Amino acid sequence: MIRNGDERLETLLKVSAPVAVLAIWQAVSGLGLINPVLLPPPSQVFSVFVEMPGEILKHALTSLYRVAVGYSIAAVAGVSLGVLMGTYRTAHAAMDLLIEIIRPIPPIAWIPLAIVWFGIGDPSAFFIIFVGSFFPILINTISGIRSVDRIYVEAALNLGADDTALIRHVLVPGALPNIFTGLRVGLGVGWMCVVAAEMIAAKSGLGYMIIEAQRILATDQVIAGMITIGLLGLVMDRGFRYLERRALVWR
Repeated sequence: MIRNGDERLETLLKVSAPVAVLAIWQAVSGLGLINPVLLPPPSQVFSVFVEMPGEILKHALTSLYRVAVGYSIAAVAGVSLGVLMGTYRTAHAAMDLLIEIIRPIPPIAWIPLAIVWFGIGDPSAFFIIFVGSFFPILINTISGIRSVDRIYVEAALNLGADDTALIRHVLVPGALPNIFTGLRVGLGVGWMCVVAAEMIAAKSGLGYMIIEAQRILATDQVIAGMITIGLLGLVMDRGFRYLERRALVWR
C-alpha cells in the first residue's frame, strides 16, 4: 500500500525530469551555446503552439484518423488469427513459417511497396500502420491462448463444450491479459509507423508537417510536431491502460 507521502514523492519525481530537461534546454539556448537554428529555445517552440494551433490540430487529427483505421484492422485480424493459431495446431503449422519470415521486416521497409500499390495518401498509411500493429497483437494473442491452464480446457471439454464455446468462455477470457498487452504494444508501434509513413507517403499529418518544416529549417515547428506526437502517444497509452484495468478488474 502506497502512503500519501510516497504518492507525493512519486508525483514529484515524475515531474522533475521534464522540468529539468526544459531548464537545461533553456539555459543552453540562453547562453548561446548552440545555434538557435539547430536547437531553438523552449519559448520559441511553445510559441508555435500559440501561432498555429489550427495547423497542428489539423495534422494531429489526420494522424489519429489514420491510426484508428489501420490499428482497428490490425486488431481484428491479429486477435482473430492469433486465436486460430493458438487453438489449432494445424493452423499454427500452416502459418507459422510465413509469419516468421515476414515479421522481422521493419514496417518502414514496406513504404516503397505501399506507394507502388496504393499511391500517396491514406491507403498507404493504413497499410504501414497495419503491418506495424499486426504482429505484436498476433504474437501476444497466440502466447495468451497457449498459456491458458490445461485444467480449465479439459474441464470445459469434459462438460461437453464444443470448439466455439471453448474459445468464447475459456481460451479468450484466459488469454485477455496477453491480448491486451499485444493491443497496447501494437498501438504504440502503429503510432510510430504513421509518423514514418506520413514523412514519405502522405501530404498531411504530423509526420508530413515535421518533414516539411525540416525542409525550410523551421526547427521550432519540427520540435513542436515531435512534442505533439509524444503527448498524444502518452494520452493514448494512459487511456489504454485505464481501459485494460477496467476490463481486467479481476486480476
